Amino acid sequence: MQETIRILMTDDHPMIIEGYQNTLIATKKESQDLKIDIANSCDESIKYMNKAISLENPYDILFMDISLPPSTDGKFTSGEDLALYARKIMPKAKIVILTMFNESYRIHNIVKTINPEGFLIKSDLTSRELASAFQAVINNPPFYSGTVNSIIRKTISNDIVIDEVNRKILHLLSQGIKTKSLTDHIDLSMSAIEKRKRHLKELFMVNDSNDETLLNEARKKGFV
Repeated sequence: MQETIRILMTDDHPMIIEGYQNTLIATKKESQDLKIDIANSCDESIKYMNKAISLENPYDILFMDISLPPSTDGKFTSGEDLALYARKIMPKAKIVILTMFNESYRIHNIVKTINPEGFLIKSDLTSRELASAFQAVINNPPFYSGTVNSIIRKTISNDIVIDEVNRKILHLLSQGIKTKSLTDHIDLSMSAIEKRKRHLKELFMVNDSNDETLLNEARKKGFV
């Protein structure tokens, strides 16, 4: 019996998305009929999603690249925003995140906010892995690529618990943001940020005042 699977792929690199499309078509099961729409921007992706909802024919799977130029109205700044929107309007659709990012903080954030059925790091990706991920997401999700799994495992196996705000502080410091500028990115006072940094240094048993020492320890434990 034929099974029609409606797919929306969003990526701003046409060559990459063509490769994904060709792989899925070449490796699908005979019983699967794929209907693939392709969006190269946030605006196009939203247009396709809204149209699918208005026709009462939602997508079964959405492949979302994280790094996308923002939508013209500024409401959507990344594939993460698109995925959250898709979760709201198509709760039954399965979401596969594709990204070049392999930073611990970013991956954790995506798992926590979107909880995708598939999570693939582009640098890990082969045609075989994409084909496996596709079938797994349809039949037995989730499917996370090796890099994602090892980052999640590494953090779970640590007995250090760090909340979202502290993760964000570590992430921003690792991006070269100075402590005095953190208040521009985090809705906390400077004294609250300093207090959190002191707490992080205690957690990671860092005795000097150098941020790089803290970041090195956080990296070893998979938090950056």
